[in-house]
Amino acid sequence: MKVLLLGMSHRSAPVEVREHFAAEGDAFEEALRKLVGHPEITEAVLISTCNRVEIVVTSQNASEARLRLENFFRSELGGNAPVPGGGDLDDHLYFHADQNAVSHVFRVASSLDSMVVGEPQILGQMKDAYRASVEAGSCGPILSRLFQRAFATAKRVKNETRVAQRPVSVARVAVELARQIFENLGDKKALMIGAGEMIEAALFALHREGLHSLRVANRTRARAEDLAQRFEASAHGLEDLDALLKDSDIVLSCIGGSGYVLEVEAVERATRARRNNRPIFLIDIGVPRNIDPAVDDLDSAFLYDIDNLQEIAFANEEERRRESQGAEKIVLEEQERLEGWMVALRAVPTIRHLRARAEAVRQAELEKSLGKMDLTDSQFERVEALTRSIVNKLLHRPLARLGAQTDREEGLVILEEARALFGLDDSDAPGSEVDSEVDSEDSAEGEGSSSTGTEGSESK
Repeated sequence: MKVLLLGMSHRSAPVEVREHFAAEGDAFEEALRKLVGHPEITEAVLISTCNRVEIVVTSQNASEARLRLENFFRSELGGNAPVPGGGDLDDHLYFHADQNAVSHVFRVASSLDSMVVGEPQILGQMKDAYRASVEAGSCGPILSRLFQRAFATAKRVKNETRVAQRPVSVARVAVELARQIFENLGDKKALMIGAGEMIEAALFALHREGLHSLRVANRTRARAEDLAQRFEASAHGLEDLDALLKDSDIVLSCIGGSGYVLEVEAVERATRARRNNRPIFLIDIGVPRNIDPAVDDLDSAFLYDIDNLQEIAFANEEERRRESQGAEKIVLEEQERLEGWMVALRAVPTIRHLRARAEAVRQAELEKSLGKMDLTDSQFERVEALTRSIVNKLLHRPLARLGAQTDREEGLVILEEARALFGLDDSDAPGSEVDSEVDSEDSAEGEGSSSTGTEGSESK
């Protein structure tokens, strides 16, 4: 079984492309159900955040699965519409298999592949994606183990390195941008659109920078009130945006849904109403975008989207890269642990197969010889026990070594050599008549484990 990953992120695709392929709500689970309904895909987890859209799957056939995943991006996520900005979808996608796929998932969970290394939101988003996949019935035992180890890796990175001790979120970078624009934030007014984690992080950072004139606007006013009262801010519904824009110096938006929350006409009215042509700075960290990009063409209005924030993030990247070296070692250690488990998983059917072949040969040879002998029942039982003992003693050491080596780096090589040495993939070898029975047992066992193999305790 292979672990495969196909996706795009802020490193490979601009925001207008990422938002086009983002999955939300009920469409999220329905897309997963469709994906695992194809024979090429056995398990699937879909990760969709502001910075990435990735699908992690298991498959027996990597080439066919990759074609299926590419088609899934085009049809299910992209609606068969042209890629924004022209070009081909392949220009924005990356593909990882086996070790590279595992390493990528671990690095993403540990925030080592984020726009801002160390930002804390991605781990929660991945846990949400994992839970949604479990609820959709698309996540089986292998991906459950993969994501549980990814969460454990992120926990180690947090506890054992400075990367997690000094987290910097995308929202915090947005506030850093505001601080660079205005030398003093104390006399400025800020408008937050949305009431999620990003907005909460931005409110915390702005409040710490001394900006106390804060307003929170959200579709659900009650959620805006709950968040606003913790930061001495005022709460509003989206119907108040026109009035709020007129005296807002900083607008930061991160709210879900389709369509723009701020159209260019609304921002234009606000700029005309502002005294002395005072500029208004708008920071859109929503995906899909919340603010019409045409706003950036207006005089006195300056719009930044999530991709623009990379410039600030990169300014301190060298320092964070040095801090992340220890985290990369942890990722490698945890990756090797998971690979050992997966090799051991593959060793179980090989050991069963070898035992079944040996038993088939023993029985066939015993029947052939006993037909020429006249043995009592007691004598037959002794011969039966003797031959079984000989087979078990001959197999004991190779099987013990095979089991012991599966958690080592070269375990997969040893496993393949064992299959070749004993001719387990040769349909003409002695004992091969039991192959179909062994394969059916393995298949039944795999189906049984996939329905119950979700280890969810760590993601609760």
